[in-house]
Amino acid sequence: MQLSTKHLLGIKDLTPSDISLILSTATQFKEVLQRSVKKVPSLRDVTIVNLFYENSTRTRISFELAEKRLGADAINFSASASSVSKGETLLDTVNNILSMKVDMVVMRHSASGAPHFLAKHIPAAIINAGDGINEHPTQALLDALSIQERLGSLEGKKVVLVGDIMHSRVALSNIYLLNKMGAQVMVAGPPTLIPKYIAEALHVKVEYNIKKALEWCDVANVLRIQLERQNQVLFSSLREYNLAYGVTRKLLDGLKKEIVIMHPGPINRGVEITSDVADSKQSVILNQVENGVAIRMAVIYLLASKI
Repeated sequence: MQLSTKHLLGIKDLTPSDISLILSTATQFKEVLQRSVKKVPSLRDVTIVNLFYENSTRTRISFELAEKRLGADAINFSASASSVSKGETLLDTVNNILSMKVDMVVMRHSASGAPHFLAKHIPAAIINAGDGINEHPTQALLDALSIQERLGSLEGKKVVLVGDIMHSRVALSNIYLLNKMGAQVMVAGPPTLIPKYIAEALHVKVEYNIKKALEWCDVANVLRIQLERQNQVLFSSLREYNLAYGVTRKLLDGLKKEIVIMHPGPINRGVEITSDVADSKQSVILNQVENGVAIRMAVIYLLASKI
């Protein structure tokens, strides 16, 4: 089986069979990662450039590790230490990199649509590692793998995304993926952090009461408050947010069932989630990190077969 697309620009462009293929390939790679020799030299002749225009720790390291495990040659590019800081355009930067015969570009950019722009102008395969407030497809895929491992499947499962939905590319990619795979999706948080027309536009339920949202769901994916993307005050204070929408032990103990807790990281402990919840047995946060490498190996491997 092959992917129906040459690039991974967003979950929006994938079919349900593409998603299933990536998840099953990642499961196979996860078995490889448990071995003493963790390398599969499948991509020995493939050169990948990691093009990060925005700060990132977990995603960048996860992609680098995935590339090394597959035996690819990886080049790391940081915008702050490059000619971009001297005014070079995105297209010039990439064309210069491509002249070095690069096969694939993993890209994170603060502008929504930047990877799509590149895909139209250059022949290399593009993987979107996060673009503005648009999408973060590999995060949604690793979240899906984590749910599948804990609950057996995605179909029919009730998943709530809690917090800053307005500024979250993780939320958008998760909504697309969960809808395509037959899950039920709800968003929960303050009205100021939930887009007005999201229910009709994206076929999700909306809930402003955190307790009701948690009572409804099987899985709660708790999102970070993205203060760096907010250009106006959208809630009174972080303490007020925690009191109204923070996922706490007391809140979970008051439910009639045990739900799965997720977080894409980095965690603001004591704001959107407390430490005793993030580190509890209900949490799959560390599984998400582990699954990130396997998912990114799967995506790179499947796209490399189309180069």
